[in-house]
Amino acid sequence: MKNIYFFCEDIQYSLKQKTKIRNWISSVVEQNQKTILNINYIFTSDAHLHKINKEYLNHNTFTDVITFDQSTEKNLVEADIFLSIDRIKQNAKTLNLSFREELSRVMIHGVLHLLGFKDKTEIEKQEMRKKENHYLALLF
Repeated sequence: MKNIYFFCEDIQYSLKQKTKIRNWISSVVEQNQKTILNINYIFTSDAHLHKINKEYLNHNTFTDVITFDQSTEKNLVEADIFLSIDRIKQNAKTLNLSFREELSRVMIHGVLHLLGFKDKTEIEKQEMRKKENHYLALLF
């Protein structure tokens, strides 16, 4: 069992190709010498993720993903990753990408944070984008 789960909160959404996505995420984590204890993906709305962003991170902004790292050991990955389906759809349209590609990018972005990658500075953002592109190529 891959210990990667998918839930919806305040919206209806059904992820396609769950097994393929689980295998891909597991592979990325394993390539970084870590083990998944548990990853929960929670698909939600813009409004709900905005509320979470304000309540837990004191950010009054909309976002596509928030990752809550719950890992207690260095090499074990445990987290809740909240994704706004509304925001991902809008970003895909703005960036002229398919919804599937943008969703996959956001899903792996959350995992990359769990693996220690950051995106606060411009250099970190560039490195994060390179990693996203590298791992997206393994999926598509």
